[in-house]
Amino acid sequence: MCGIWALFGSDECLSVQCAGAMKIAHRGPDAFRFENVNGFTNCCFGFHRLAIVDKLYGMQPLRVKKFPYLWLCYNGEIYNHHTLQQQFGFDCQTKMDGEILLHLYDRFGIKKMASLLDGVFAFILLDTANRKVHLGRDTYGIRPLFKFVTDNGFLAVCSEAKGLIDITHSMTTAANIVPFLPGHIEVFDLKLNGKVESVQLEQFHCCTQEPAHAAYDTVERLPTGVDKETVKSNIRHLFENAVKKRLMAHRRIGCLLSGGLDSSLVAAMLVKLAQEEKLLYPIQTFSIGSDDSPDILAARKVAAHIGSEHHEVNFTAEEDIQAVEEVIFHLETYDITTVRASVGMYLVSKYIRSKTDSVVIFSGEGSDELTQGYIYFHKAPSARAAAEDSVRLLKELYMFDVLRADRTTAAHGLELRVPFLDHRFTAYYLSLPEEMRTPKDGVEKHLLRDSFKGLNLIPDEILWRRKEAFSDGVMSTKKSWYTCLQEHLESMVNDDQMEKAHKTFPHNPPTSKEAYYFRQVFERQYPGRGQWLSHYWMPRWIDASDPSARTLSIYQPDKEQ
Repeated sequence: MCGIWALFGSDECLSVQCAGAMKIAHRGPDAFRFENVNGFTNCCFGFHRLAIVDKLYGMQPLRVKKFPYLWLCYNGEIYNHHTLQQQFGFDCQTKMDGEILLHLYDRFGIKKMASLLDGVFAFILLDTANRKVHLGRDTYGIRPLFKFVTDNGFLAVCSEAKGLIDITHSMTTAANIVPFLPGHIEVFDLKLNGKVESVQLEQFHCCTQEPAHAAYDTVERLPTGVDKETVKSNIRHLFENAVKKRLMAHRRIGCLLSGGLDSSLVAAMLVKLAQEEKLLYPIQTFSIGSDDSPDILAARKVAAHIGSEHHEVNFTAEEDIQAVEEVIFHLETYDITTVRASVGMYLVSKYIRSKTDSVVIFSGEGSDELTQGYIYFHKAPSARAAAEDSVRLLKELYMFDVLRADRTTAAHGLELRVPFLDHRFTAYYLSLPEEMRTPKDGVEKHLLRDSFKGLNLIPDEILWRRKEAFSDGVMSTKKSWYTCLQEHLESMVNDDQMEKAHKTFPHNPPTSKEAYYFRQVFERQYPGRGQWLSHYWMPRWIDASDPSARTLSIYQPDKEQ
């Protein structure tokens, strides 16, 4: 996890503009560098570092003797950098995983370079010899990247949008800050005055495609049959590999554990592999909730089963409510379910940073989208419709769950790792017959659950535990977190404001006092930026006015809750 920031063709003094880079300092608490580009006086890089791999040579922009004309600023982890180095015979100067980008770019060009990376990344690669600026972002946008380009060719890039909002320029028309699209690369011509012109914007990978780097994977080719036992074996094999490759770190590894299926599978596999790899410390797991919440109780059972060093973070609804404003600042969104779910994750990340030495944090994001885990999938009109919606959700992750997971952990200088969004694992799962991936016997994610049946990796009651949204499970079933929040906000937004909501906020008008309050807070911090959220996350195929699973007619809590 790091924070990257760069300007090309700045219209104003760089010493003034660089204040914007300090707005993402939380992403890299270990070191900071601000560097001008030689020969381009109005171009510069800013970098905040969280040291995970190669503590000695990890500062950026990265430059090596073999390619003195290349400047790289990137945020991410490249899990196959050793494999690629050996495969292509690259002579690397450092132990940094990111150096592989320079060698791949020199050998293959920018598009193939990006397609060969097995990992998560957002990068800015400057080639002064050929006068090109390249941007790129991983398939699911797990690492964030934002940009704006003015009409006269001033390009500004940053890990978070907040680092760009105060950048000044000479144009009278406003420059729109937009997220860089996941799975894409963009190439700009760099002019002598530092201004740029976009010459190529292209997708290098889509979630439904087998990734190009699979050809060089250390995992052997999988059996191709679609009989159930073969499929379940492949799912287990790829999931284990996804967790194992993410053990790459020089800092302590921990895991978020809600007690749901996804985080429990990740935590259990992580503990198993950590023991096999002989890590010198026990894996710490972290759960958050009120004393009687389903998540706290379920996580406690899982931790005891897998033998992790477990931490419980208890909180009150009042503490959650007090955190909402700072959470929205870090999120840069007002989406209802994203804000709700982020508060608990933000508070548990704060605890991890202040009370433990775990820095690399595993989590279960991406599974619900991939394996049709949301309970509204029970109402899908067909297997084809469910499969298509699964892909839609994966493509939108960067606006919702992945955004939440990144910002709430990065706010406290932690690095998140999400094995369910491994390229090979997701491509394989999406290649399976549509009927095989739908809910079965009234249980969502049936195929995933069945794949780990009988292994005793996690307790059976957890393996078959029903879906519970993170923002719901942290409180008791008698009173959800969202209900506490709505009651508190009832007096903070009046009926007159609600009546005028469509006029006050014509884009994504709020339909509840809770949503209105979130939008108010967002507009105070990011005035006029409501377009950053294209739409609210909501369930499909069912009459829903709220994103919480507990409000849906088909919701059924587990009996022990």
